[in-house]
Amino acid sequence: MNWDQIEGNWKSIKGKAQQQWGELTNDELDKVEGRQTELEGLIQERYGKSREQAKQEVHDWANRL
Repeated sequence: MNWDQIEGNWKSIKGKAQQQWGELTNDELDKVEGRQTELEGLIQERYGKSREQAKQEVHDWANRL
C-alpha cells in the first residue's frame, strides 16, 4: 500500500499500527494522522531506534498492508 493510501485511510489503519508498535498510544497515533515522518519519529523516540531503523520498519510495515 502506498503512503497516500495509508494517510487517507489512517483511521482504519492506525489499529494495525498499534498492533505493530504496541507502546504507541491511541492519542499519539491520532496526532500522527497518517504522516509517515511523524510516525517514524515517534517510533524512533519511543523505541530508541536510529532514524534509519525506524524508517525501514515503517517502510516494511506499509509494504505488508
